[in-house]
Amino acid sequence: MKDLSMEQLTSQYLDVLKELGNIGAGNATTALAQMIGCKVDMSVPQVKLLEFNELTQIVGGEDEIMVGIYLQVEGDVEGSMMFILKKGPAAHLVNKLMCGMLGVTNEEIINHEFGEMECSAMKEVGNIITGAYLNALSSLTGLCIYPSIPQLGIDMAAAILSVPATEFGLYADKILLVQTKFSDDIDLDGYFILIPDMDSYEKILKTLGVM
Repeated sequence: MKDLSMEQLTSQYLDVLKELGNIGAGNATTALAQMIGCKVDMSVPQVKLLEFNELTQIVGGEDEIMVGIYLQVEGDVEGSMMFILKKGPAAHLVNKLMCGMLGVTNEEIINHEFGEMECSAMKEVGNIITGAYLNALSSLTGLCIYPSIPQLGIDMAAAILSVPATEFGLYADKILLVQTKFSDDIDLDGYFILIPDMDSYEKILKTLGVM
C-alpha cells in the first residue's frame, strides 16, 4: 500500500471516514461547549479525501492567517494530525474560554495579537478537539491511540500547512479532511486533518473489515 489512491478507497471506507467525522465533531462540540460554558451548535461535517495541494484553497487561500495545532499520533496508529481555524474565530474562542479577559469586542478581536496566555489557552482547545477525534477513531477501531504534546503555530495558511506537508509526502496521495462549522454567537470554521502512515492506514482498514 505504498501509493494509496482514491480508486483503492472503497465507498464503504469513505462511509466509515464520514462516520468518524460525525462522531469526532459531535464529541468535539460537546467538549467545546463544556469548556467555554455555553451552548455550541454544529453543522453536519464535510468529510473529504483531498490532494494536499487542494487544502490551502479550501481554508481560504495561501495568505489567510490561521491558527494551527499540530501533533503526532502514537500507539497502534501512527502519523500526524492538525486542527486549524482562522485567527479571528480562534481569538474569539480564546476570549470565551478566558471569560472575556482579553477586553476586546468581537469587531476588534480579529486584529488581537496572541500572547503566551492566549497560546496556552488555544493549545488546550486543540487538546480537547483533537482528543475528541482520536477518541472517535479509537472507539470505532478498538485501537489504542495517543496524542503527543501539541505544537501551536500562527501564520499564513501556506506556512501552517507546510508542517504536515513534509510528512505527508512520505505517506499517501490523499489525506482526510473534516470541515466542521461550530457556532455560538459567531461561526467558527474548523478543519481537522488526519495523516496516518501507510501501515496505520492498512491497520485501520483491516480493523474496520474493509480490507
